[in-house]
Amino acid sequence: MSESHTGANMAEVIRKATEEWKLTGKDPAVVTDNASNMTVAVELTGYQHVRCFAHVLNLAAQHALKVPAVARLTGRVRRISTFFHRSTTAADALKRNQRMLALPHHKLITDVAVRWNSAYEMLARFLEQQPAVCAALLSPEVRKSTSDICTLTETDISNAEQVVQALKPMLVATKIMCEEKSPTISIIAPLLAQLLSDTTATIEDSSLVREIKTAILRDLSRRYDSMEEKKFLRISSALDPRFKSLQFLLPQDAQDTNTKLMEMAAALKEDDADMDTFQVSPDDKEGSPDPQTPETSAVRAHTPRKRKSALTDLLGQTFKMTHQRLSASSLAEREVKQYLDAPPLALTDDPLHWWKSHAQAYPLLAKLAQRHLCVPGTSVPAERVFSTAGDIISSQRSCLTSEHADQLLFLKKNMLFFARLHITDSVEFYFCSVLTLFFVFIKQFDSTCSAALCPLFTEKLITKQ
Repeated sequence: MSESHTGANMAEVIRKATEEWKLTGKDPAVVTDNASNMTVAVELTGYQHVRCFAHVLNLAAQHALKVPAVARLTGRVRRISTFFHRSTTAADALKRNQRMLALPHHKLITDVAVRWNSAYEMLARFLEQQPAVCAALLSPEVRKSTSDICTLTETDISNAEQVVQALKPMLVATKIMCEEKSPTISIIAPLLAQLLSDTTATIEDSSLVREIKTAILRDLSRRYDSMEEKKFLRISSALDPRFKSLQFLLPQDAQDTNTKLMEMAAALKEDDADMDTFQVSPDDKEGSPDPQTPETSAVRAHTPRKRKSALTDLLGQTFKMTHQRLSASSLAEREVKQYLDAPPLALTDDPLHWWKSHAQAYPLLAKLAQRHLCVPGTSVPAERVFSTAGDIISSQRSCLTSEHADQLLFLKKNMLFFARLHITDSVEFYFCSVLTLFFVFIKQFDSTCSAALCPLFTEKLITKQ
């Protein structure tokens, strides 16, 4: 993008991207960081805006690392770790002491400014290797090479332990949000509520821990302040069978969320002309099994058609069953109630697999789950794509065109998906992918040769998808 990164220009880029991928009629959601120009851009497009939760966690943790006592502590540890990385004598002394003290043979870690968890890992690794580090710094050969590197005091060690303990919930939350195999949008609201609770200072906390928690709590409390964004995140959590009880919300907020979920399901029912019409008798309104459940569908499929009996001819008009068409709101209310009454899913299970097996039982909510749970809660997957593109596009591959770079990136990101398919299909796809890569490079040198061969294997590749 050569233009200035203003909100208006970014909005135009987002519109073009949605038109290119034909997403304009599918209510797309845009996940961005907390930059003001991105906020303006999404507002101009009118799309649903979700702030990257990993970026929110990074900003809050960075505020905690800027607490004066923490900043001084990380500076001292950073100086020690940098010294061991530069000095071969100190590194060799560290290895000897690790063997003598039966410690893991791990190198010290130096933090990176843009990754807050690297500071956590630096402190945690120092605490793990602290006996070996102290012994190495006191050894004669290391003291000869330098005299201005000193180990930490007992107070510093105690402070480092407190910092690691206080920041551990933030690290766990960051690792959870970096997952790509399960939905992350539904985890934001429960995680945020838990972090707000964990970072509330208590009487037992030391002054240092209290400062860290206050810095994190102050930053997290002002995030996700938009009511529309809150509703979207809460609805996403309600559609996740792991968090559908909404125990992280106040009772009134949970009731409002369930009411909003019923309204959305009813609106979906009214708009969906292909949905089958449910008809039940007045006596079967309460306590009757859902006619759309897999069990009842299977029973109906194997039940033979009943023949017209003489009793029906004689008493049919007198005891005729009256049918009543349920409204969309009644259907939605019944489906949401059955969904909430069902046992919750374990936190270790995959909600997507659960919805795949229960889509017939809850058809309206299943469609809403498809719309919400597909939204990523972070921009981490997109940033990983850029990292992969950086590995592909290098000075040694300066002749690659943008089209070929897109093809290589697509193959790289989809190989793992096809590896989970049947072994025959996986091997065949791998074979076609390798050939496609081969002809991508051939095309740069001999367009005549690849013009005839490359489409053949590309067509085979697309067919396997």
